[in-house]
Amino acid sequence: MSEEKRVHVIGIGGSAMAPLAGMLRESGYRVTGSDSGVYPPASTLLESLGISFYNTFDAAHLQPAPDLVIVGNIIARGNLELEEVLDRKIPYRSLPEILEEVFLPGRHSIVISGTHGKTTTTAMLAWIFHSAGRLPNFLVGGVAENFGKSYGLGGGAEFILEGDEYETAFWDRGPKFFHYHPDDLIITSLEFDHADIYADLETYELAFRRLVNLVPRSGRVVIWGDTSDSGPALRRAASRAFCPVETYGFSDGNDWVAEGVEVEGDKTRFRVQHKGKSFGEFVLAATGRHNVLNSLAAIAVAHGRGISADSIAKALATFRSVKRRMDVKGEHGGILVVDDFAHHPTAVKATIEAARSRWPKRRLWAILEPRSNSMRRKVFQESLPKALALADRVVLGGVFRAQQLGDDNRMDPESVATDVRALGREARTFAGSDAIAEYLSTEAKPGDLLLIMSNGSFDGLCEKLVKKLDRGVPTEAPAR
Repeated sequence: MSEEKRVHVIGIGGSAMAPLAGMLRESGYRVTGSDSGVYPPASTLLESLGISFYNTFDAAHLQPAPDLVIVGNIIARGNLELEEVLDRKIPYRSLPEILEEVFLPGRHSIVISGTHGKTTTTAMLAWIFHSAGRLPNFLVGGVAENFGKSYGLGGGAEFILEGDEYETAFWDRGPKFFHYHPDDLIITSLEFDHADIYADLETYELAFRRLVNLVPRSGRVVIWGDTSDSGPALRRAASRAFCPVETYGFSDGNDWVAEGVEVEGDKTRFRVQHKGKSFGEFVLAATGRHNVLNSLAAIAVAHGRGISADSIAKALATFRSVKRRMDVKGEHGGILVVDDFAHHPTAVKATIEAARSRWPKRRLWAILEPRSNSMRRKVFQESLPKALALADRVVLGGVFRAQQLGDDNRMDPESVATDVRALGREARTFAGSDAIAEYLSTEAKPGDLLLIMSNGSFDGLCEKLVKKLDRGVPTEAPAR
């Protein structure tokens, strides 16, 4: 592409928008962007690529007019730059449309979708293809540790990308993944999420049924098949397929079965059977049954694209996951601090269970910020306490941007804590991260594990907590 072509990205600080800007820059476009604030890892990536960006929105950023504007899905009418684009009729597209029009043509599209695990599985597949010398193109909704970034343009036959069910843009309320035209489709799980845009499970499930219906006859759908755990929604979605459907899981009825799972410190060993025959033995540098399931999905697709069991095993043994997935921040005064992205009761449960298996002798604190658009609402208020009660002690922060929701719709952390206490675990709530850091720095003891869970920054809780623990000066916990 010509350097003469200028693309401006509104919302360039987003977790997918910054990588897209990088992909466009590497494809020869001149790229600029703006956001209300651009922070690491987005700012680090953009600066490393020489991409100029503004930390404010201003119509002047569109002078002279770019050839194309990409509008992030959180950008709404009233945004100064968006209004200028519409007034001057500057051509604009969404992120999914750019992938559809610029990067996916001519590629075999491998889309990883589902309520949980899609980011890790996407990064895993990209690493398997890379390790096998297949030069993958990929886009992940997080920083893939093996690559040190969220995307790659290897130039190979496949494009591996995370299929997000969230809406595309202010003018296109359909899911992003409708634009990705999957040849191979993984659905890792299917349970209600994104309560801000889906009215109920039926509406949410319908999006996945329509996605399955887009896969060509020559393609393939791969789904989690443990019927007692995965639920009927996945099977209903798969029934819409006009192509072969493969299942994976722990039960014998699946096409791909994991067995003999053993946890050894921070590693997991398991064997895989494919249609009743031994496929191979694998070691994964991660713990938790959910990561074994992610591996099975990746194995199924990689095998279908001609990658050998030995090559897959070598890749999985060196796979380093995604940032903010069981991210160990360090041990401070004998207290281990771990950061994780979990933001749904099922993910919270899986994360706590994985932490238990990895650090079985530590007292485990679950510290959660209700931040996602679903977690902020009452939709998970009844199911969340059971997940949190798997920890030894529980701390809940205040609801993120609580003022945006009415009392009848907003999750009540104190009610959740009350239910956790009814299940026999100590639980406390605090309005902000400063109070939480103060409390934990006085109450946590050497040997404890502080598992911090949020799909955002938690107002810098990890950093604040580490500073207090390193300082090692106990102060009186705030009264409540």
